[in-house]
Amino acid sequence: MNLPPTVTDRAFDRLAEIGAADQGQALRVAVEGGGCSGFQYEIALDEPTEDDLILEGNGQKVIVDSISLPFLENAVIDFTQELIGARFVIENPNATSSCGCGTSFSM
Repeated sequence: MNLPPTVTDRAFDRLAEIGAADQGQALRVAVEGGGCSGFQYEIALDEPTEDDLILEGNGQKVIVDSISLPFLENAVIDFTQELIGARFVIENPNATSSCGCGTSFSM
């Protein structure tokens, strides 16, 4: 069964920390061609459009456009803090391989 991506509480909490919704912004997660493995994630603050799936939590929004959605079925959008820095990460069960940078994958 095809399920939309889920967003962890940590990711929503981080959006609240940076005040995304207060500025009318949401976290856009998109998939684009390119990167070292064929596809790459584009993660940025953006304003929702009519074409977007909106995932809401903690008063915050994560948005995915209709073209990227099939690539992100059952994926988990999370926020991690590591020594190399804090960032939003995507755990994607559809990706058959990924590269070390964590932003590129293939299917």
